Amino acid sequence: MTTTANRVPDVPEAERVTAVELAVQDPAGIAVAAAVGADRLELCTALALGGMTPSAGLVETAVASGVPTHVLVRPRGGAFDYTAEEVRLVRTDVRRAVAAGAAGVVVGGVRAGAVDTELVRSVVECAAGAEVTFHRAFDVLADPDGALEQLAALGVHRVLTSAGAARAADALPGLERLVRRSDGRVQVMAGGGVDPSNAARVAATGVAAVHASAKRTVREDVAVPLGSAAPAGESGYDVTDEALARGIVAAVRGERG
Repeated sequence: MTTTANRVPDVPEAERVTAVELAVQDPAGIAVAAAVGADRLELCTALALGGMTPSAGLVETAVASGVPTHVLVRPRGGAFDYTAEEVRLVRTDVRRAVAAGAAGVVVGGVRAGAVDTELVRSVVECAAGAEVTFHRAFDVLADPDGALEQLAALGVHRVLTSAGAARAADALPGLERLVRRSDGRVQVMAGGGVDPSNAARVAATGVAAVHASAKRTVREDVAVPLGSAAPAGESGYDVTDEALARGIVAAVRGERG
């Protein structure tokens, strides 16, 4: 059984607009999202690990920027099969993000290769009307079509996916199929390797949004290892590149304009 609560209104194809969501992890990234006119941002930390739950202070900064903020709630790296204690943390962080003014939350939950329906149901409940996005964990599910039906029925607003490929641009037919399958009951947002060179093609599949980190790596020398796996010498960290972000926004809006 599916729900129509989140159904996307029918809009003529010529008038359809593809939103741009930027994944950012620090105040500078938040500022870039605002400067380039991103439609919303996904806020996290540790993008290099696939993203983790951000601090309360970072959430406050993002909300204050005026860009609709969707907070990634992920208590650790690795797979999305959570323990009972981790589920408790997820629920708590969802409530706190919404209370802080987040427009939505982003979660993933997998159990034996399928959607963790109990986790997702509880997150929708804790979100109390704020939007819920199912993380790109969607791409590891054994039955994507069935999962799409489940997530729509649970009240999830959108699904982040590359249609199972390493890059969204490598799975354009798969994205088109998921859009048709969703039939407006849940939004399909394409993510994974989106850049200015392919963003327009990804948007042309009919997805409701494209998701990109627009990041580049800054290199620096460190004399002392800052972690058990970090050698001394050259190190690096990711930053949101304004030129890349601006190029993605321009490509998507040019395609749909």
